[in-house]
Amino acid sequence: MTERSGAQVRAARALIGATTAWLALTALPAHAANDELTLYTTREPALIQPLISAFSAQSNVKVNTVFVKDGLLERVKAEGARSPADVLMTVDIGALMDLVDGGVTQPVKSPALESAIPANLRGADGQWFSLSLRARVLYADKALPLTSFRYEDLASPKYKGKVCIRAGQHPYNTALVAALIAHDGEAKAEQWLRGVKANLARKATGGDRDVARDILGGICDVGLANSYYVGQMKSSKEGTDARKWGDAIKVVRPTFAKSGGTHVNISGTAVAKNAPQRANAVKLLEFLVSEPAQALYAQTNYEYPVRKGVALDPIIASSIGELKADPLPVAEIAKYRKQASALVDKVGFDQ
Repeated sequence: MTERSGAQVRAARALIGATTAWLALTALPAHAANDELTLYTTREPALIQPLISAFSAQSNVKVNTVFVKDGLLERVKAEGARSPADVLMTVDIGALMDLVDGGVTQPVKSPALESAIPANLRGADGQWFSLSLRARVLYADKALPLTSFRYEDLASPKYKGKVCIRAGQHPYNTALVAALIAHDGEAKAEQWLRGVKANLARKATGGDRDVARDILGGICDVGLANSYYVGQMKSSKEGTDARKWGDAIKVVRPTFAKSGGTHVNISGTAVAKNAPQRANAVKLLEFLVSEPAQALYAQTNYEYPVRKGVALDPIIASSIGELKADPLPVAEIAKYRKQASALVDKVGFDQ
């Protein structure tokens, strides 16, 4: 994770300390010393460790975290009924739906989860749940007089030679194209892709922070990137490249013309089909959508909470503001990701 400023580190530590203290006061009765669960995650362990530590402090359940960079579905399938995995966690709705479609999850009925997570951000059958949100936002040169923006605008000829973006085949972008298909159909999504390709200032490549870098460098004026990178860049140490990139941009929340909402992707989770510690797995999921845990998501990872009423990180609040997410169910968007990927190739977007 990008280095944070001293003030941000102290603030995050203070929040974690306060949260842990609160959890100690409200802790459940102690469990047996061997009470534990196993978490398989594609998310970097360092990003979720504060949450795991807080959960263990409350529940006295030890969490064995296994980082699986690639092939999570294949691993769980290969392990079969003997898999030690209790909870599966991913950072993309497509990856989460692959687990569900692959038959390695099980349904959970929980009033705590259902009341905390909006219906469009969880499976109707309880097979999966969103934990946090990242918005696909517009990074723009500060000199541009932009206060609002529609995703459809990125294909306008007025931005010819002025757009930077990472590869179209990256999951962040295929998810956005899938959302466009869900809203307007495949033909209009293809037209949009061709328009954006015609507007590229450089090849679609690199990462999201490279969009801010290239705006600072004068290569492009606008580009799409994830919201949490804004927090990472703007909290970096003064004088670092990341801080310079963050300070060079302003951020606008784009919307879809049809829904008026901003596209989001998720970090999400599910209980494994053969979970040896199912009860503990459900406890972890319920904790992760509690107010203290959702505050940690906001303050340590610069993400948007799924639970309403949880304060945003100050950098996100001042740079981007409150989020009005696209109301289209993310599961509906995920249905079109194969078509989205095929369209990216069809128009030669990454060539």
